[in-house]
Amino acid sequence: MAGLTSSTIGRKYAMALSAMFLLIFLIMHLTVNFLSVFGPDAFNTASDFMGYNPLIQFIMQPVLGFAVIFHFVMGFILEIRNRNARPTKYAVNNGAANSTWTSRNMIISGLVVLAFLGLHMYDFWWHEINFKYIERNEVDNLRYWGELHERFANPVRVVFYVVSFVLLGLHLAHGFQSSFQSIGARHPKYTPTIKSLGKWYSILIPAGFIFIALFHFLTQ
Repeated sequence: MAGLTSSTIGRKYAMALSAMFLLIFLIMHLTVNFLSVFGPDAFNTASDFMGYNPLIQFIMQPVLGFAVIFHFVMGFILEIRNRNARPTKYAVNNGAANSTWTSRNMIISGLVVLAFLGLHMYDFWWHEINFKYIERNEVDNLRYWGELHERFANPVRVVFYVVSFVLLGLHLAHGFQSSFQSIGARHPKYTPTIKSLGKWYSILIPAGFIFIALFHFLTQ
């Protein structure tokens, strides 16, 4: 790992790999959460499986946590190094002429997404830890839908979730294509397809999460 992150190219490659892992996770997470729209039964069953499966809890969950921390830390390091490496005269150039707002402000969207993850972890992950390991409550496989539904009763929380997912979409719009470029997928034959997939991914994934939040808020 040290060799992989000791150079700028290595750090970009490692960050791209962590990004791809998180892209896959978002699809899985959205799929499970979307079950809540169809009623408690399917969502409770899926959540109970995820919540008590040893492979998911003690292997996949720590790997996910590491990937999230690694991705954001590496992103901040690369951003700082890139800014320090730019000549002073670059600041007076019109950056908008050669890049999008999103690509120039990945650090901003990343920080908002990170703040959202903190709230999300508090709302759900910490609640699970407290319920299962601190309070040591008995298994209740019917509680998940009600807990999710209750979280979205607060309009302030819903607004923050929606804004965060919009910024996540902007982050993904640049990050999706950038991650493939970092691992060498720059062939003219594949670039249009990657761009198209990135566009739809950055729209549909956040839109799905926003729909779930609004659904539960509006059906209180």
